[in-house]
Amino acid sequence: QVQLVESGGGLVQPGGSLRLSCAASGSIFSINTMGWYRQAPGKERELVARITSDRRTNYADSVKGRFTISRDNAKNTVSLQMNSLKPEDTAVYYCRAGVVTTPRGYEGSYWGQGTQVTVSS
Repeated sequence: QVQLVESGGGLVQPGGSLRLSCAASGSIFSINTMGWYRQAPGKERELVARITSDRRTNYADSVKGRFTISRDNAKNTVSLQMNSLKPEDTAVYYCRAGVVTTPRGYEGSYWGQGTQVTVSS
């Protein structure tokens, strides 16, 4: 099996910064796209940013220029640097990875347990 463990959430004032990290472990042959999603109360889960294995990225319009996604393929980790945070960034943030567990296997979608980010004064 594959586990994703997130860390780095918390409470921050508007304009502040946080860095989220996610580490994948377990039966991993390769990891394709990794990404961060978020879900605010009463809203659907939405894509924040994602990065391919060759480090192509895309971002939600609401976070462009403020958030930066990166990954370390050797360590199977993905990070999200969040700057200039706004109250509307408040949500539970989830890490997702497309993982292939065997050389001839198919990609499976795995999720972390989520980490709370609260932006408030």
